[in-house]
Amino acid sequence: MGFVEEHQRWLEYHKKRRAGERLDRLDRGHRHGEQMFVERVWWPIFGNLDELHPEYEVADWRGRPYFVDFVWKPGQVKFAIEIKGYGPHVQNTDRTRYRQELNREMYLQIAGYRVIAIPYDDLESAPEQTISLLKALLTPCLLKTRSEGSGQLSRIERDMLHMASRKNGMIRPVDVVKGLGIDPRTVKKNLNSLCDKGKLTPVLMQGSNRICRYELVPSIMDNELW
Repeated sequence: MGFVEEHQRWLEYHKKRRAGERLDRLDRGHRHGEQMFVERVWWPIFGNLDELHPEYEVADWRGRPYFVDFVWKPGQVKFAIEIKGYGPHVQNTDRTRYRQELNREMYLQIAGYRVIAIPYDDLESAPEQTISLLKALLTPCLLKTRSEGSGQLSRIERDMLHMASRKNGMIRPVDVVKGLGIDPRTVKKNLNSLCDKGKLTPVLMQGSNRICRYELVPSIMDNELW
């Protein structure tokens, strides 16, 4: 199913489960900026809209209803995603509204959400940058969730995968020795184990049989995690 069909199906799914102000907010809130985010950033990363909730209602620190542009809850972790535009409503914000906005974001974090602010301008001019940054942010969390759920990876193996995700999907043994403070023999053993489990693939030095680095397999960086 393509994006247009999936997006429409996703919206209808959420509309059928809402009424009153919550339904009206979805109709009014899911507009151009939110739709650009879903189409230009979320869909290229995930290829689906599973567990992504538009105009998600939460209570602020005063107990009043507040709608977050998107909430994503893939498991034990949960993210609050806001599309931030620099328009008249921002330029003319007074101190009281500005303070309330900061308090809301802080309260979301207290409630266990990771708060992500997405610049509207980047959705128009540089969605690839937003994709790259969002992957770098989400990958370590998803690696932890998946590996802890399966029980297949050791702590050192998880740390190695997290390190690789922060280094554009590649890692060298010397990076692990320095970064994790473990001896080369243990590093080699765990790198080989991750290769056997299909998480990493070795890359040979040009014109040699010597391994120069290890890379996250495509499914770890893209489809498998998402």
